[in-house]
Amino acid sequence: MSVPERIGVLLAYHWVLFKRTISGALVSRFLLPMLFLASMGLGVGSLVDSASGGVDGVPYLLYVVPGLVMVTAMNVAVGESTWPVMGFVKWNEFYRAMINAPQRVIDILVAHWLMIAFNVLISAGAFMVVAALFGGVRSWWSLLALPIAVLTGMAFSTPLFIIAAKASNDSIYSALFRLVVTPIMLFSGAFFPIEQLPTWMQPVAWVTPLWHGIELGRPAFLGTPASTIWWAHVGVLLAYVIGGAWMSARAIRDRLVT
Repeated sequence: MSVPERIGVLLAYHWVLFKRTISGALVSRFLLPMLFLASMGLGVGSLVDSASGGVDGVPYLLYVVPGLVMVTAMNVAVGESTWPVMGFVKWNEFYRAMINAPQRVIDILVAHWLMIAFNVLISAGAFMVVAALFGGVRSWWSLLALPIAVLTGMAFSTPLFIIAAKASNDSIYSALFRLVVTPIMLFSGAFFPIEQLPTWMQPVAWVTPLWHGIELGRPAFLGTPASTIWWAHVGVLLAYVIGGAWMSARAIRDRLVT
């Protein structure tokens, strides 16, 4: 089969899995934004607006929505790239079965990454729909946030496949969420400007994919000019995606083929 045919067959398999859980997934992807926006955008936002008149010259709801969309992209991508991938590699060994089908490792991974990107896209889209109902979207330029969210999510996704290939058990994922994902969510500019962090912490935020995604997405949501270094933000995210994909492909191949 040609490369598109091989990837298409694998995508069809992932689509079957997705359809089996689509009802619960859609409920959570619309319910969680409502809870986030009600608590952070309206609850905390009313306190911030009354105390300081908003953040960076805009109401807190408008400030926080872009960050929450990118946080959603990160969380969905990480969730789909941890335990499910270890299941494919170690527990049910579906990757090994695919290789013996036969499929190439790169075809298997590309199909899986495309499905994760689709999950990120519909999750970010659902969040934006709910945010618009809450009054948190004021520009059609916000649609640019969808590809930005996908790029941000995949910057987390592709490197995480390395863990599934290298780890002997899934205990590392609990530490990953507590010590990496949660701090990134809190300190990458989603809820407040990183300039309010101690000086020594700001460079830590700069190297995270989430901060770059938020820096790209917030001007789109607000309808303001993009950062003059938007190309650097895109470059960093692409470096995470491409570098993570290359290392993950090698790690998966070393575990399952050689």
